[in-house]
Amino acid sequence: MQCRGIRGAIAVSANNKKNILAATKKLLTEMTKANKIEIKDIAAIFFTTTPDLDAEFPAAATRELGWPSNLALLCGHEMSVPNALPRCLRVLMLVNTKKGPEEIIHVYLGEAKKLKDKPSLPIGGDT
Repeated sequence: MQCRGIRGAIAVSANNKKNILAATKKLLTEMTKANKIEIKDIAAIFFTTTPDLDAEFPAAATRELGWPSNLALLCGHEMSVPNALPRCLRVLMLVNTKKGPEEIIHVYLGEAKKLKDKPSLPIGGDT
């Protein structure tokens, strides 16, 4: 088995505990479903939010989903970048899997779908 990263993102409708937890649960559920992940195979999950989301830790949603309390979780804020998608919650889930990188399905929901469509910059910046 290899450890692979699975990315996900969702825009949260409002900066409050209820909406942050609901969006996080929806995103985690879709990520595990799309990739047929067993919770026991998750090595760690990194949650980030744009600075305008600070009413709750997204990681708290895993407890409401009944996921194990010994699962490694970390929350942080994204960089504050001009014109970034507001109220955006991002997830990087590290999973032990036999799947190759080409088999991983990254999940972007709602307004966050446009993040997948952004062109990549060449290494070295915007030159």
